Amino acid sequence: MAQLADEPTADPEPPGHQGAADAGFRHEELYASPPPWDIGRPQPAFLALADAGLLHGRVLDVGCGTGEHTLMAARLGHEATGIDLATNALDRAAKKAEERGLMARFLYHDARHLADLGERFDVVLDSLVFHGFRGEERSAYVESLHTAVKPGGRYFMLGFRDEPPTPPGRVHRLTPEEIRTAFADGWRVDAIEPTTIDSVLPACTDGIRGWRTTLTRN
Repeated sequence: MAQLADEPTADPEPPGHQGAADAGFRHEELYASPPPWDIGRPQPAFLALADAGLLHGRVLDVGCGTGEHTLMAARLGHEATGIDLATNALDRAAKKAEERGLMARFLYHDARHLADLGERFDVVLDSLVFHGFRGEERSAYVESLHTAVKPGGRYFMLGFRDEPPTPPGRVHRLTPEEIRTAFADGWRVDAIEPTTIDSVLPACTDGIRGWRTTLTRN
């Protein structure tokens, strides 16, 4: 019997998220047409984690987009939640879950305010979210993650590596130093491994050089 996904929240500004969207910018614009990172399947670096049995319990996918990583966790029988600020992406994610007969929850929620969920997760997946934050926003996001991950829980993050090739236009390149500095308090950095991030950009048919970071919450 098919299990249906929860409907994403339609409220454009839920309680506790005033100012979640940047002034003059709607996150739906990112998904007006398929963005370069929406490859229609899980990123190989995260699929490898699933194949290795490293996902378990309650899994949170931050910046879930159209839900491929959330649904990957759901397919394995985990309690899977995806959050995003693009309601059109959340709608597509819920539709995918219905079509695939999977149970997953998709919520309109700001990754910088995970404490407002009032929940703790065993695993958090982050595909290209952390590297988009700078300064105070980055600090707020890391603090938010700390409230959402159970002690001993894992955080897996994909971000662009600080070397070419990278996609044209605005990019966010990370150094291992940046990552270690951001997670210096309350986390153990288990690994920062070079990986390839798949993209649909014609200029990046061989993928984009990235890092897969594994951290454990103290």
